[in-house]
Amino acid sequence: MRPMRLDMAGFTVFRDETTIDFTDADFFALVGPTGSGKSTVLDAICFALYGTVPRWGGTRGLANALAPSATEARVRLVFESGGSRYVATRVVRRDGRGNVKTANAGLQLMPAGFDVTKLDTGLSPDDLGEVVAGTPAEMEQAVLEAVGLPYEQFTSCVVLPQGQFADFLHAKPATRQQILVNLLGLGVYEEVQKKATARAAQAEAKLEAVDQALAGLTDVDDAALATATGQVDRMRELVGAVAAAVPELAAAREAAREAGAALAALDADLAVLSAVRAPDGVAEVARAVASARAGADEAATAVSLAEEREEKLRGELAAAGDESAMRLLLRAYTDREKLAGEAETVRAAVGTAEGEHAAAVTALTQARAAAERAEAELEAAFRAHEEAKATDQAVALRAHLRDGATCPVCEQTVARVPAVPADSAVAAATAAGRAARAATKAAQAVVAERDAAARELERVLVRARARQDQLDARLAELDGQLAGAAEPAVLRRELDDHARLRRALEESAAAVRAGREAARRARAAVDAAEERLRATWRAFDAARDGLARFGPPAADRDDLGAAWAALTGWAGAEAERRRAERAGRAAAVAEAEAVAAGVGERIAGIFAAAGLPATDDPVRAADRALERAEGDLRELERRREQAGGLREQRAGYEHEAQVARALAGHLRANNFERWLLAEALDLLVDGASGILRELSGGQYDLVHDKGEFFVVDHHDAGLRRGVRTLSGGETFQASLALALALSEQLAGMSTTAASLESIVLDEGFGTLDAATLDTVAATLESLAARGDRMVGVVTHVPALAERIPVRYEVSKDARSARVERTGR
Repeated sequence: MRPMRLDMAGFTVFRDETTIDFTDADFFALVGPTGSGKSTVLDAICFALYGTVPRWGGTRGLANALAPSATEARVRLVFESGGSRYVATRVVRRDGRGNVKTANAGLQLMPAGFDVTKLDTGLSPDDLGEVVAGTPAEMEQAVLEAVGLPYEQFTSCVVLPQGQFADFLHAKPATRQQILVNLLGLGVYEEVQKKATARAAQAEAKLEAVDQALAGLTDVDDAALATATGQVDRMRELVGAVAAAVPELAAAREAAREAGAALAALDADLAVLSAVRAPDGVAEVARAVASARAGADEAATAVSLAEEREEKLRGELAAAGDESAMRLLLRAYTDREKLAGEAETVRAAVGTAEGEHAAAVTALTQARAAAERAEAELEAAFRAHEEAKATDQAVALRAHLRDGATCPVCEQTVARVPAVPADSAVAAATAAGRAARAATKAAQAVVAERDAAARELERVLVRARARQDQLDARLAELDGQLAGAAEPAVLRRELDDHARLRRALEESAAAVRAGREAARRARAAVDAAEERLRATWRAFDAARDGLARFGPPAADRDDLGAAWAALTGWAGAEAERRRAERAGRAAAVAEAEAVAAGVGERIAGIFAAAGLPATDDPVRAADRALERAEGDLRELERRREQAGGLREQRAGYEHEAQVARALAGHLRANNFERWLLAEALDLLVDGASGILRELSGGQYDLVHDKGEFFVVDHHDAGLRRGVRTLSGGETFQASLALALALSEQLAGMSTTAASLESIVLDEGFGTLDAATLDTVAATLESLAARGDRMVGVVTHVPALAERIPVRYEVSKDARSARVERTGR
């Protein structure tokens, strides 16, 4: 895996959008002060691929991805692996409740030849190629297939914690063994041992469950099978016996039912015949009808007489004249009298208004003349004021003149200068002007007031004249309407006659209505009496129809009482005859029921012999007993088959438990783990020795003996000495060789084809002396010169950074960290 470009926004210290281009950085350094964010760059690479960072402590530290107060963090990594180019993106957001979750994660395979430098600086989700993974759940397998390393091996092969390998170089054999187990993942065998133990426990639990199930499957032997088969045979015999006896029982019950039905029919006839009774008051029904009809005839005669009188009064009222017209004429006389009085009042008001209006016009003319005089006086005051100013100016010149001096105005000699007046002429003229202006305003106010009064009196006069014209026109109209009309006294007498006739008509109409109501009640009484008569006949007909099957005698339709008497007498005789037949029919019922009871007892005995209770439906009970017996037999056969299957499962679980226990026992042995560690250590030391020989210019080989590391110094006649005798720079070379060898072994252990195209050492070099630092720098240069990997270093040591061709300077201010590329 080789990083090509890294984009971050809102990620830990990188609040602002930040882009790092690794395209041609074969050998680079991330430099900057401690805490500036150098290691965060590597964290972003790990986070984009795997969604976590070593120093976060797993996915529980997801909130660490967000910059302070940020609600979203975005990381995008473009990388090459195995000749293909990918882009991995992860987005983390904080929701409204403060929970931080992965909002988006994806891996895309970029098209061949895509120019990474043409990507925008943002983190937009534009399509960058084929989507390999689109959810966080799909990312793990997709990244494993693309990179070839799981998270734990990636952080040991690509991003190397160098200090741990220095500890590995100097550790005691037991400690080194544990480190090797952790780094090489040999703990997988312990996991296999645990899983084998768990598998054995599961198999044994299943074995115990099968044993418990078998313990519950009792009574499934051949004897139980024979018993169940015999029970089925007995129930089949029961079904046959019941099937033979049931028809006899049915015939006996049918005979008892028919005898009971005949007795019930006889009792029903007796009940019907005994219930025949004549209604109360049959004789009075016909007399009530005749009385009601006579009353109705009398009421009809009274209504006719009342209607004749009403019609006569209506004719007299029509001949008396039009009452409405007479009332209109009376109202016209009254209206004319009122209007005549109002007309006199209005004429007087018009005369008064004309006099007041003339006086107001005269007063307005006088006020306007006074205003004109005031304005003339004001104009004269203005002219006097101008003359006063000229006089005051001349007086002012006197103050500068002397007797015998030349006048500056007329240029003549002044023999004697006149005395200066004590008062100013302008002041007096000004006072006179103010008085004239006040008089003018007062005169104008009087003109406005009298003009308004004259206008208002004119409007009053116009309205009074208009009202006088309306009244004169209405009086003329009324005079025309009353021309030739009768006098008011005559009209009032005629209206009184109308009122008398109307009262008489209303009394007659009331009498008609009362008569009609009495006639209606009489007709209702007739209808009620006739309905009662019809109802009595209907009751008779219903009673006779109910006895039709017995053949009742014919009825006399002219005499209701005689008809009812004949019917009740006949019904009593028929009932008596049937009472005599009842005893024989009751005896037949008892005999038939006794026969049916005997057959039922015989069937009950059949059930008792089979050990079953008797029921009302013996056929169904027998069938159910047979079904239960057959069901018990089928259940027994199923349980026998289930027991056989459980025995087969038990043998399989027993074998599985034995194999798992044996595997767990083998993996629990220390010799197996020691053998694996020894083989891994041999391979590790052999690979590290070749790398160390190349890094040290052929001076050193690395060997081990009984768990201890040694170096063979070819510059000192092949002297073998402990690794603790190496200098700081030589120790770094040996540790780096072990790291590279171990990373290659880890890649070999990966389940996919790993592509180790880069390595980044996140290691502090500040404690090294100048000579050792020079050796470390030379070692890194030699490693970069091999050309098989991109080499990156995280350091804040300037002396080391200056020897690295490409540098990414990381800085941080109060808001965000920044990255700037320097060097070649």
